[in-house]
Amino acid sequence: MYRTKYFDLLNTPTMLDYGAYLNCERLLTCQKELDKLCNGDELQFQIVHQVEELWMKLMIYSLIDILEGMQQSHTLKVLNLWKRVHFLQTMMIQQLDLLETMSPKDYQQIRLQLGNGSGQESPGFRILLKMPSDLWQVFDEVYLTGRGKSVEQIYDSEYCHDDSYAMAEALIEFDELLQKFRSHHVYLIQRSIGLEAKSLKGRPVELLQNGVRQRFFPALWDIRNRMTDTWGGEYGQVRESISQCPMHR
Repeated sequence: MYRTKYFDLLNTPTMLDYGAYLNCERLLTCQKELDKLCNGDELQFQIVHQVEELWMKLMIYSLIDILEGMQQSHTLKVLNLWKRVHFLQTMMIQQLDLLETMSPKDYQQIRLQLGNGSGQESPGFRILLKMPSDLWQVFDEVYLTGRGKSVEQIYDSEYCHDDSYAMAEALIEFDELLQKFRSHHVYLIQRSIGLEAKSLKGRPVELLQNGVRQRFFPALWDIRNRMTDTWGGEYGQVRESISQCPMHR
């Protein structure tokens, strides 16, 4: 009774300017009709994934602005755009928690509605995976090679927390959050169907873990290893325990 009462109102909105601007009439009919849902969680499943696609669309749009901004050395504007992208990534990670309110049994019913589809076919995420190569190329041309700098210099020997360093840290945060999203997704799958089950395309779901280990900007990760090894070599890998120092007694 209540579902019919309130969803009838939702599906026949009074088209004021706000709803017209947001195209609510079309937006709210992008999901299955209520009487065609396989269970009470399918609407949630569909909306969460649709929202993720919208966030990724906005992220792609923002990353294009970042690419163009870096080319023009508009560092402050680009760093502000990076803040937006990182926030979007964080929201995408957090939204996955909503799907953990489904029981494994309910998800199995939803899974049957997907045909052979899987998250690996996400149009937004497939584009996002292609963009790091362009981001690195422009960063290198403008903030590294273009300024006669190396990754080692901006992080260690000539470290001064300049715009090259700030841009590098924005890139690595983007990389880290991509990995966290993939990792969170793997845990969601483990909770829903298990990692040893077969995917809808017949491949083990655990293959998704390979993506978690992918690093899009390896030079920015590797410099941390080299710096730590270099510093360690200066004072030795084994040091005296501070517990023997009088000031720590």
